[in-house]
Amino acid sequence: MATNITFHPGAVSTEERAELLGQKGATIWLTGLSASGKSTIATALEQHLLHLKLHAFRLDGDNVRFGLNKDLGFSPKDREENIRRIGEVSLLFSQSSTLTVTAFISPYKSDRDLARALHAAASPPTPFIEVFVDAPLSVVESRDPKGLYKKARAGEIKEFTGISSPYEEPDAPEIVIKTDELSVEGAVEKIFGYLVEKGLVTI
Repeated sequence: MATNITFHPGAVSTEERAELLGQKGATIWLTGLSASGKSTIATALEQHLLHLKLHAFRLDGDNVRFGLNKDLGFSPKDREENIRRIGEVSLLFSQSSTLTVTAFISPYKSDRDLARALHAAASPPTPFIEVFVDAPLSVVESRDPKGLYKKARAGEIKEFTGISSPYEEPDAPEIVIKTDELSVEGAVEKIFGYLVEKGLVTI
């Protein structure tokens, strides 16, 4: 834990920033099994928001592990730290009036709850929208675009979520997307509709 540090607030409040930029920030947190469709939906949602001239940025699980979290593995402790860091980063982006779209397996309820609590404790509280990208294990295994489930079943990948490591489904997510029933376009429309309904974007 660092000591002898002091928080230095800026001259522009979160509320003033939102007014000046004409947009409120929020974190849209996509969670679900590998191959459930999180990254695909997040990419399409980011594109849709940007084409509407809205400030948006996507944080993807694999991409972040190339840089910020490249020192972390997939043990329970490392998974926890991975999500803790992303919770902090997504809050910073959202406080800059950005619609922050995250796509992480984030398998543990406690870690997602921590990210939510972090946003709730911000001043002012920052919207945290949990999106459960729900696809049955049989479906994601049949997709398996990276061949990861096959390797996990063969014992070549240890602590693989859904096979040898648990995935804890959200109890009360703001949005549920069943990707075995809904298209990518439909998923984006559903999430965007929620943002409009909550007054986070205007059309």
